[in-house]
Amino acid sequence: ITRNTNDVQQVQMLVLLSCTMMVSAPIMMVGGVVMALREDVGLSWLLGISVPALLASLGFVISIMLPSYRVMQVRIDGVNKTLREQITGIRVVRAFVREPFETARFDTANQELTDVALRVGRWMAAMFPLVFLILNLSSVAVLWFGGHRVDAGQMQVGSLTAFLAYLIQILIAVMMATFMLVLVPRASVSADRIGEVLETESSVVPPTEPVIELPERATLRFSGVEFSYPGASDPVLRGVSFVAEPGQTTAIIGSTGAGKTTLLRLVPRLFDATGGTVSVDGVDVRRLDPALLWSKIGLVPQHGYLFSGTVASNLRYGRPDATEAQLWAALDTAQAREFVEEMPGGLDAPIAQGGTNVSGGQRQRLAIARALISDPEIYLFDDSFSALDLATDKRLRHALKPVTRSAVVVVVAQRVSTIVDADQIIVLDDGVVVGLGRHDELLAGCETYQEIVTSQLSAEDRA
Repeated sequence: ITRNTNDVQQVQMLVLLSCTMMVSAPIMMVGGVVMALREDVGLSWLLGISVPALLASLGFVISIMLPSYRVMQVRIDGVNKTLREQITGIRVVRAFVREPFETARFDTANQELTDVALRVGRWMAAMFPLVFLILNLSSVAVLWFGGHRVDAGQMQVGSLTAFLAYLIQILIAVMMATFMLVLVPRASVSADRIGEVLETESSVVPPTEPVIELPERATLRFSGVEFSYPGASDPVLRGVSFVAEPGQTTAIIGSTGAGKTTLLRLVPRLFDATGGTVSVDGVDVRRLDPALLWSKIGLVPQHGYLFSGTVASNLRYGRPDATEAQLWAALDTAQAREFVEEMPGGLDAPIAQGGTNVSGGQRQRLAIARALISDPEIYLFDDSFSALDLATDKRLRHALKPVTRSAVVVVVAQRVSTIVDADQIIVLDDGVVVGLGRHDELLAGCETYQEIVTSQLSAEDRA
C-alpha cells in the first residue's frame, strides 16, 4: 500500500519540480556566471569559492539524510501494516479486550516513524540557515574585495552592484536546485522500492504459445502432482493422481494441514505444481491461455470475499451482463433468496468491503451464487459450506445437483455429511492420497476415512 501511494507520490513530486525548477535553475546560473564575468573578471575567484562551498555543504547534509529517508519509508510501512491489522481485526481485538495492547503497539510503530522524521526534519531545518549563511558571506566578500577594487580604480561602483546582483542570482539558482536535491534522496529510495515491485517476477508464468481452444467440456486430471512451497523442506502434496469427469462430484477430505486447499488452488494456477501435471480436458494448465482457463472455473474460496458495492454488483463480478432473472435464479440455488429479499433494496442492497455487513453463512451463499452466475465448466468449492447449518447445507447441495449436472464439481469439506453422496471421495493425509472411492467403499477399506467418520457421525448416521 505504501509503495503504491506514498512512494509514487514522492516520485511524482520530483518529476513535477524537475519540469519547473530544474529547467530554470541552470539557465539562471549559467546566465549569471556569464554576466558576472562580463562585469569584472577580477572577482570571479569568489564564484569559484562560494558555489563549490554551497554545493559541498548541501551534499554533506543530503548524504546524511539519504539513509534516514530509506528508514522512514520502512517505518511508514510499519505504521500502515499495524493500522491495517487493527482495522481488519477490530472485532478480535475487542473480543479479547486487547485495546490497550494494540494502542501500545501502534504507539511504538508511530514513535519509531516520528523519531526518524524528526531527525530528517532537523537536518532539513539546518540546510536553509546554511544556504543563507554562505549567501550572505559571499555578499560580504564581494562588497569587501569589490570595495578595494573600486577604491583602486579597477572597477566602477555600478559594476560592483551588478556583480553582487549576479552572484546572488547564481546562488539563488543553486538554492533552487537545492529544493530539488532535498526531494531527490527520498524519491530515489521510493523509486528503488517501486522498482522492486515492478521487477518481481510472477511464480505463475503465462505460456509463450498458449492453447486458446478446448475441444469439449473440461475434464480435470491430476497426474503424480507434487507441490512444495519455496524454501520448504518437505512437499505439501506428493504423488496425487485422480480424474474428475463432467457430471461427477469429487470430494476431498482430510485433517487440517493435509493439503486440501493447496490441491484445489493448483487448478486455476494460483500457483503451479512443482511436479506432475494438472490437466483440463487433457491439456496441461500451464499451456492454457490464462483467460481461457479462468473462464472455465468457478472458484468459491474458503472465506468468501465480497467487494464494496451492492448484492447485484457482487453477483455480476463473474458475468457483467447477467440479468436480474439470472441473479435471482442463482440466489435461489444458493439458498440466499430469502435473506436478500429481506435486505433493504434487495439486489441493490449495499455490501460493505469484505462483506462485513452480512453474516458468515450469508457471505458464503453469496459467493456460491456468484460462481453459479458465471456458469463455469469446473466448480471448485473450498470448504464453502462450513458456515452453513446442516439443513441449509443439505438444501443447497440438493439444489446444486441439476445446475451442475454437466460440470466437474470438486468439493473440499471438513464435514462428512457434506460429501457422503459424492461420486468419488479423495482422502488426503499429510499430502498423500490414502483413499479413493465412494463413501461405503472407504468405510470398508480406508482407516483414515473411518477415523474421520467416527469422529463426526453417530452409529445411526454411519448405518
